[in-house]
Amino acid sequence: MTSLSELIRERSLLICVGSGGVGKTTCAASVSLRAAQEGRKVLVLTIDPARRLANSLGMKRFGNEQVRVDLAGLGHAEGGELWAMMLDNRRTFDELIRKVSPTDEVRDRILANKVYRGIADSVAGSQDYMATEKLHDVVVEGDFDLVVLDTPPVKNALDFLDAPGRLTRFLDKKIMKWFLTPYEEGRLFGRLMMGTSAIVYKLLGFIFGKDFLGDLSEFFLSFRDLYDGFRERHERVIGLFHSPKTAFLVVCAPNAPSVDVARYFLGELRARRMDTPGVIVNQRHETLGEQLFPAELLGEAAHRLGADLAPHTAQGLLARLGAAHRRLRELSLAETDQVDRVRREMREGQRIWTIPRLERDVHDLEGLALVADRLFARDGADPAKS
Repeated sequence: MTSLSELIRERSLLICVGSGGVGKTTCAASVSLRAAQEGRKVLVLTIDPARRLANSLGMKRFGNEQVRVDLAGLGHAEGGELWAMMLDNRRTFDELIRKVSPTDEVRDRILANKVYRGIADSVAGSQDYMATEKLHDVVVEGDFDLVVLDTPPVKNALDFLDAPGRLTRFLDKKIMKWFLTPYEEGRLFGRLMMGTSAIVYKLLGFIFGKDFLGDLSEFFLSFRDLYDGFRERHERVIGLFHSPKTAFLVVCAPNAPSVDVARYFLGELRARRMDTPGVIVNQRHETLGEQLFPAELLGEAAHRLGADLAPHTAQGLLARLGAAHRRLRELSLAETDQVDRVRREMREGQRIWTIPRLERDVHDLEGLALVADRLFARDGADPAKS
């Protein structure tokens, strides 16, 4: 069994996965903060549409630039640094084209192509794919001791796990040949186009005009030169996923929909042989586990202190306290049942960590430090017994 403290000391990449709205960004930032406090140089790569936590990390300018977070006042070991980056999908895609282009001429031709500009926003909108591309750059080319990735929310767990190969499948040589055959055989309309692809292009040409077809053919001809570069990056990212220095942390909330996604992630990661030390259950409602009776515990004090108030005020207060306690206890027991569902999907050696629901919102470094304190204080604690 691996503790969180061991993970932040010994691994170089931690990937937080799970459904949306469960606190992945908070968990990723808190784990990163604790690692930096213990002396490691850490980068947290966050994808948070609300950007609230990005502001708390000191990221006033959003984009693909790494911003150092000021840890003054929080205390940290010598050498500890925390850096943060907000993923900019469009810039990431343009930078990717620059990196994989074999020549400056090919790079400039693609970036200036009207078809590329038209589809770039659509491709860049795939946050899971762009996250894996940026992950490649910061891990392979960066100088950080630890990178923590806050993955985007996905409707299907496979979206993120399969993202690295998306463009290599699009650029498969058989597919590219289908698109390019009419132009290569016809010398860009020099001969009568033949076959199914020719029919498609003729239809597009009739609708959009031959200028569009010229741009489209130029786009595919240029992209053909990028296949090897995309394939190499794909293989490196898959290698990162399976590296012994990488670990996946599944993050969920203690409710049925989130637990269903967590269980699915656990199964998929296990099937793909990706190291998953455990699950973080965020925002648990916790009680002592006992049925308490406010009238017995507080009745005398309530009646004494409320002697000068309207009749039955103390009794009403005690009744409301009792009802609130019962609701909280029932909620806690229901959440424990959900956590038990997660546990039944886990294999021997995996752990469950819990973060109790805080009374304050997490919107600054002090809040992240508080979450880290709660998380690491129960390093491996069983939530059913907490």
